[in-house]
Amino acid sequence: MLADTLKTTLADAFVLYFKAHSYHWNVEGSDFQEYHSFLGKLYEGIFESIDHIAELIRTLDVYAPTSLNRIKELSSIEESADIIPDARTMLLNLKSDNDKYLATLYRAYNEAEQASEFGVSNSIQGMITEAEKNAWMLRSFTK
Repeated sequence: MLADTLKTTLADAFVLYFKAHSYHWNVEGSDFQEYHSFLGKLYEGIFESIDHIAELIRTLDVYAPTSLNRIKELSSIEESADIIPDARTMLLNLKSDNDKYLATLYRAYNEAEQASEFGVSNSIQGMITEAEKNAWMLRSFTK
């Protein structure tokens, strides 16, 4: 069901956002400024999509998740452990998580198209474009 997939998409975006934001706070190393700046742009871009996804859920006359516990239950992305990884591991983790988020976006797009919810699918296209750009950048950082 499209609304359920959008809830998972919202949860994935929220966990990915928080992980990127916490890495932004805690990154260290000789390339600190570059990583700090990149992670800031990454989490800000993801944050912008969160409200929009919730609004897409509401356009289907369904309520968006309202608790962190529910977000964690719905997300395909694991939250970070309390251990702060090194910068490269942070980026590898985000690369893997962004790939999961992209898979959920693709699924939501396909379901929206099948349900003739073209406004929803059109909105998701923009998020896919942004997540694909993030995937490219994260791959480039981790080569």
